[in-house]
Amino acid sequence: MSPKDVSSDSGSARGWLTPGRIAVGVVVVLVIVFICVNTDDVTIRVLIPEVTMPLWSALAAMFLIGLGCGGYLFRRRGK
Repeated sequence: MSPKDVSSDSGSARGWLTPGRIAVGVVVVLVIVFICVNTDDVTIRVLIPEVTMPLWSALAAMFLIGLGCGGYLFRRRGK
């Protein structure tokens, strides 16, 4: 059997539903549930000023910042 006879997806995950993506999806759902149940107002010190805001908005902002940082650090670079 020559290398040309082997299908192109051998050795890779089958389809888009991989165990890693399932785990990330579960974590995202848990984070969203955690954000939704924490709705009290909190006071947060941002360097110098203190800001009062709903906890869900602070958690959502940190989640989005984390997604951005993770996406930047682990993005795939073209060759």
